[in-house]
Amino acid sequence: MGGLPGRACRTGRRGQSGSATVWTIAMMALVWLAAVVAVDVGVARAARLRAETAADLAALAAAAHALTTSEGACARAHAVTTANGSRVDRCSVVDGITEVAVSLRFTLPFSGSRTARAVARAGPIGADE
Repeated sequence: MGGLPGRACRTGRRGQSGSATVWTIAMMALVWLAAVVAVDVGVARAARLRAETAADLAALAAAAHALTTSEGACARAHAVTTANGSRVDRCSVVDGITEVAVSLRFTLPFSGSRTARAVARAGPIGADE
């Protein structure tokens, strides 16, 4: 077989030496990137849902007080959103219907700080017809 006695001959594999390591590292990087994106999307969705919940609760709380005074209604909306970790951007009461805009600051683990916003309306049945 050619070559030195007692040694195996290596033919045809010189160009592939170490390529499995490169492919493994590339696949690990893709899996890591997919995990980073999944975590960021999950955190952003959860923050959006928290903002929507805070807006809904604030609008309902304000609507409960809207028929007495509009100032009391918006004060109640502020209290509810503060308790939910967000803040009121806008609160209005027109004909017993409250509209509350809420924002919530959150931090994505890999992309930095962002803001989720939501708007909700509440009032008596048939009030906006």
